[in-house]
Amino acid sequence: MKESFRAGVAALLAVAAIGGAPAFAQDKGGDKPAAEAKGDLPPLPADKSVQQTTVIAGKTIAYTATVGVLPVRDEKGKKVAEVVYTSYVLNGPRDPSRPITVAFNGGPGAASVYLNFALGPKRVQFGAEGDSPSAFTKLEDNPASWLDFTDLVFIDPVGTGFSRSLVGEDETKRRFYGVKQDIDYLSRIVFDYLVKTERLASPKYLVGESYGGFRGPRLAYELQTDLGVAVKGVVLVSPLLTSAGRMAGEISPLPAMWTLPSIAAAKLERDGKLTPENMKAVEDYTRGEYMVDLMKGSDSAALERLTTKVSAMTGLSPDYVRRAGGRLETQSFLREVFRDKGRLGSRYDSNVTSLDPFPFSPEQEVNDPILDAIIAPTTSGIVDFTTRIVGWKPDARYEALSNTVNRLWDRGRGGDTESVTDLRKAVSVDPKLKVLIVHGYNDLSCPFFASRLIVDAMPATASGRVNLALYPGGHMFYSRPDSGAAFRKDVMALYGAK
Repeated sequence: MKESFRAGVAALLAVAAIGGAPAFAQDKGGDKPAAEAKGDLPPLPADKSVQQTTVIAGKTIAYTATVGVLPVRDEKGKKVAEVVYTSYVLNGPRDPSRPITVAFNGGPGAASVYLNFALGPKRVQFGAEGDSPSAFTKLEDNPASWLDFTDLVFIDPVGTGFSRSLVGEDETKRRFYGVKQDIDYLSRIVFDYLVKTERLASPKYLVGESYGGFRGPRLAYELQTDLGVAVKGVVLVSPLLTSAGRMAGEISPLPAMWTLPSIAAAKLERDGKLTPENMKAVEDYTRGEYMVDLMKGSDSAALERLTTKVSAMTGLSPDYVRRAGGRLETQSFLREVFRDKGRLGSRYDSNVTSLDPFPFSPEQEVNDPILDAIIAPTTSGIVDFTTRIVGWKPDARYEALSNTVNRLWDRGRGGDTESVTDLRKAVSVDPKLKVLIVHGYNDLSCPFFASRLIVDAMPATASGRVNLALYPGGHMFYSRPDSGAAFRKDVMALYGAK
C-alpha cells in the first residue's frame, strides 16, 4: 500500500513499538470508567533512580537519572492517565540558581527520546547520512549534553513512550489528543513535576522540537498566566509555528518561499559552499525577485527568470523547474534531485538518502528515509537505558512515534493552527523572557525560512529577546557533531552559562 506524504504541522507518522500493552485501555463495547479501565493494564513500576557519571567539556559530571510517573486526574480526582518522565539531576547540594529544563518532542505522537539523546548525558547515533539501524550496540557519553549547566527532564505525552491513558479511545481522544487539551494537561504535568521535585523556585526553561516547538509558546503562556509558573527562556527546535494556509490562501507564494531556501542550502552543502553569506543571498532572492515573479502567474518572462535562477540554485533541470512553475513541491523534489542515483532524499534532511526500492513507480512507495532508519537505534537505546541501566521495567510497549496518536489528533481550527500569537503574548508578559528558535538549513518538514519571516515580523520590543540560529543539517541537525556543539554554545549563551 502506498504511503501518504502530505505534510502539515505534524509529519511524524511512523510507529515504533516494543512489548504488547496498548497506549489506552481497550474498548469493549464503549468507553469504560477510569477505574475499570485501569484494571486492564498492569501497574507501572514505582519511580526508580540510579547514580551515573558522564564527561562533558572535559569534566566528569555525577548525576542521578530517574524514571518516574505523574498521574493525570479528571474533574473528580480519578486517575485517567499516567505520564512517564526521565530526569537527569546534578548530584550534590542543590544550587538555588541552577536551572531546570523541561523538554518535549513533537509529532503529535513523538516520545521525548530524540531530545533525550540530543541534550541528555547519553546518546546514540541517528538521523545522518549512512547511519545503519542495526549499528546500535551501546549508549555513549554525549559531548553536546546540557547537563553541566542545567538539570533536565524529558516528558512523554499520553500515548507516547511508556505514558498511557487509563480510559477508552473515545475519552482518550477527547481528553488528550488535540491542540488545546494537550496544553491543558501538559502544563499541569510541568507544574506537578516542579512541585514533586521541589523545583518551583528554580530558574525554569522549556524546550520543544517540531510539534513540541509549536507546543512551546502555548505552554509558556499557559504556565505564565494560568498556573503561575514563569519561565526564563524557551528554545524551539525545528518548529513550525504556523501553517502556510493560516498565513495566506492557496495563491500565496509563501509555501514555495518557505521551501526554496532549504532546497538551495542542500545544494550549497553538496558543493561545499554552505555559508551564512551565500545563504543570505538565497534569502534575499527568495523574499525579493522570486516572490515577485511567482505572483506574476502566467507571465512567460517571469517564468523564464524563475527557471534560470531556481535551476542554478538547486541543481534541478530547467525542464523540471519550468514544469513546476518555479514552485518546488517537497516530495517530488526529493525524488527528482537524486533520481540519477536511484535514491530518495528525506523530508527531514534532504541530503540524507536511502535506496529507492521502486525507482520506476510514478509515486514514492516507501516511508521517509530518516523515519525508517531512526526507529530501531532510538527505541532500543532508550528502552535499554530505562530497563537495564535505571532498572525501571514496565510490562508495557514503548511508542517512539505513535501513528495512533497522530491519526486521532484534533488539529483544531482558526487560532488552534498557530502558536505565533502565544509567542508574542508570552514575550510581552515577561520583558525578561528570551526565546531561541533553531533550525537545520536542510529541513523541509519545518523549513527555517518560515521562522525567519515570523521573527522578522515580531514587534520591535522583542528585538534581542527572540532570535533565530541556523546550523548545517536538517530537522535533527544536532545529530551532526559540529552542529550539536554549535547549538550547545548558543543555548549556553541564552542561559548565561559559562
